[in-house]
Order: sequence, then structure tokens, then C-alpha cells
Amino acid sequence: MSQPWYRQFWPWFLIALPLCAVLASVYTAVIASRGGVNLVAEDYYKQGKEINQDLSKFHRAAKLGLTFALQSSGNTLLVQKRSGDTTDNQAIHLSLYHPTLPGRDSDHLLTADARGVYRLTLDAPLNGKWQVRIDAFNHEWRVQETVHFPLAQETVLDPAGR
Repeated sequence: MSQPWYRQFWPWFLIALPLCAVLASVYTAVIASRGGVNLVAEDYYKQGKEINQDLSKFHRAAKLGLTFALQSSGNTLLVQKRSGDTTDNQAIHLSLYHPTLPGRDSDHLLTADARGVYRLTLDAPLNGKWQVRIDAFNHEWRVQETVHFPLAQETVLDPAGR
């Protein structure tokens, strides 16, 4: 006597193949919906226009001849203006951007002490490659540099990014 179909191997094998494909596609959809990295910005046109405005900030800093010295000691960053035609000891915005971990990015408003040194104490020392950006308090100029922490010596930040 012959067995019913549900007790044979081949019907279940043929059902299992498409079932595995369906389960794998559902699993892939779950992974994709958990918040992956957005490589393409939704407002790309607006961001492109902002880049042109940012370039004018670098040109303004170059015209003013601005340079800053950056030092690190443990979890403390020290910034001091070396040259440039700006108001002495005005407040600055110091932004730290990590190239691959946007959750570690930070923005700080700093004021200078009596000697003209801007001091930032972080929760933990910085390690690796970081983008350091210094903006004027009123955002009329900008200086930016890629820096590898920890710093062995003083690093100069200038508008040309040398």
C-alpha cells in the first residue's frame, strides 16, 4: 500500500525550498527596516546650496588670516588663536565630527580665559581620526582640519586645511 503524500519526502522538500526563500526575504526586510545608514540625503539640493555657503566662510577666514593652535592633554582640548583679524577672545563654536560614527559628533560653544585659551573637557579622550571645525560665534567664518588623536604635538588649523 502506498503512503499518503504528506508522509513522503519529496513534497515536503519541494515545499521547503520556496518557504526558505520567503523566510529569508522577510528576515532581510527586517534587517533593512532597523535603521540603516542613509547614504543619500533627502534634501540633497538644500545641502548642496549650504556647501557653497560654507565655502564662503572658509574664504572669509582666509581673508582674515585666521589660524588656531589645537592641543590635547588627556580628555582636555585646548584651542588658541595664533593669528587673524578678529575680535580677541570672542566666543567660538568647536565641532567634532567622527567620519564613521555620527552618534559621537558634538558641538560646543567655548569662551576664552584671560590668556585667550579656549578649553574643552570631554567625558573621554578622543582617539582616531576626527574632523575639527571652528566657527565664529556669529558663523561668519570657519576653519576646519582633519586631526588624528591623540595629538603628539600642537596642530595648526587654518582655512586652507593644510
